[in-house]
This record gives sequence, structure tokens and C-alpha cells, in this order.
Amino acid sequence: MIYTVTFNPAIDYVVHMDEMALGRLNRTVSEQMYIGGKGVNVSIVLARLGIKSTALGFVAGFIGKAIEDGAGEAGIKTDFVHLADGCSRINVKIKAAEETELNGQGPGIPENALAQLYEKLDRLQDGDILVLAGSIPGTLPGDTYEQILARLAGKSIRTVVDAAGDLLLNVLKYRPFLIKPNTHELGELFGEEPKTVEEILLRAKELQEKGAVNVLVSMADRGALLLEEQGRVHRCGVCRGLVKNSVGAGDSMVAGFLAGLESGGPEYALKLGTAAGGATAFSDGLAEKDRIYQLLEQLA
Repeated sequence: MIYTVTFNPAIDYVVHMDEMALGRLNRTVSEQMYIGGKGVNVSIVLARLGIKSTALGFVAGFIGKAIEDGAGEAGIKTDFVHLADGCSRINVKIKAAEETELNGQGPGIPENALAQLYEKLDRLQDGDILVLAGSIPGTLPGDTYEQILARLAGKSIRTVVDAAGDLLLNVLKYRPFLIKPNTHELGELFGEEPKTVEEILLRAKELQEKGAVNVLVSMADRGALLLEEQGRVHRCGVCRGLVKNSVGAGDSMVAGFLAGLESGGPEYALKLGTAAGGATAFSDGLAEKDRIYQLLEQLA
């Protein structure tokens, strides 16, 4: 079973307008609402690819109920910790001449609620996959990811960590099965963004030497690169299409990669992950199955 953790899930309220003028009344041309949060996004795309998962994390208030209900409608099993106080967040995504995001803060997560999440994670079994995605809310200890991986260290659980900066570096000692930085995040980790594929591969190897088992790097218009545990390197080109959306493309890549591992080898997983990321980038919301497989044909 695949489990995803989203510490701060949300409703994404996406509004489209021709132009946004600060300090004035603005009217939308169209609007949509989606349940979101990085781990939730992974679970949604997995479900669309026919792969079951369980979404873990924290929800609160009427927005939390809407997130839970929406996940159920999307075919996702949930096992959220329900917080007594606060309300899950709404993120506003404004799509005009430029894209602007207003992300909510979300509820505080008390120590007893975090303990409940740990209890749920303690039930994971050998062979399960755990996806940790995104940042950690300020109300939680900064080493929360480390604590989770340390608790699971004695089990044969494949962990996927999609995080940035020290949050990623500090978990490498626990040998996560997969990490997925992009080139910008590599620049943040090493002080300078790599400019060539050779430099990207060099940085990926450094992360592998620090403990990562497999390193998947999204390289924007240069496609993606996978460095396997045994040192084999796979490259995949980029899908062709009109970019509409920057939210959830990386999460979709993680989902496509994991789905690809279920039915094929690493090279196929890389292609399916690339197609899933592209399908989200070319859509208003998260990738749909048909669109993913249409783009997969471009990568054959």
C-alpha cells in the first residue's frame, strides 16, 4: 500500500481573470475549486492511474470536512487526524497576466495530534511506500521528517521525500528510496543552480552519496533525469503542450513514477512520471488518465 502524508492540506480556489488591478474591485472570468496539498495531489493522480493509496495528515473545521469529502469522491481512502481547533486552509490561485498565489496558514498542530499521526505511521508494514511531500508547518518541530524516518528505520518501507533545502538534506542519512529535486532546488542545496545536464547529474550523484537511493530530477524544458541506486542513468525528454498550470506538476510526476514502478521498470516509471507531470502542467487541474497516456506516446 502507498501512503501519502500532507501536513497542511487545502482547498485550492483557482480564479481566472483578464487582468488583476491592486486596490480595485476585480471580477473573475471563471473559477474552480480543487482539493490539494502535495501528498493529496499524489494520491489523486495515483487514483486516476488505478493505484490505491491512503492519504494521511491533518484536517480541521468545515474546510477539513470538504477536503475529506472531496478525497472520498476522488476514490482516495483517507485516515486524517481531526484537529479540535482551527480550520484547514484555502489557497487562492490567481491566473491573470501573471500568476499569483495566496496560500493560507492552516491550523496549528498540537503535540498530541502529531502523536496520533505517528501511531498511524507505526502501523505501516514491510513493502509499503510512504510519500512525504512539501514543507512542515511552523507549529511542528523542524525535524519532523527525520523523526518519521527514524521511527520506520527498522522496517522495509520505501520512503519518498519531495522536499527542499535542509528538510531534504537532513533525511538523506535514513536512505530514502526516492527523492525528487528540480534544478532550482539543486541550486538552493548546493549554492549554485546547475546549468548543464552533466552538472545536474554530478549533483544527483552527490545526493546519492549522502544517502538517497534513487534521485529523480525534473529539469523543466530539458525533461527529467533518473539516477538509479546501481548508478544507471536514464533520461527522458519533455512533453509538448501549452503550459496552463504550475500547481501539482511535481506531485503528479511522483505519482506517475510510482505507478510506473508498479507495472514496469525504472525507465518506464521515468516516462510515466514525466507524462503525468506534463499532463498536469497542460491542464487547469491535476492530470487525467487519458491525457497522461496521450503524452506518454510522445515519449516512446
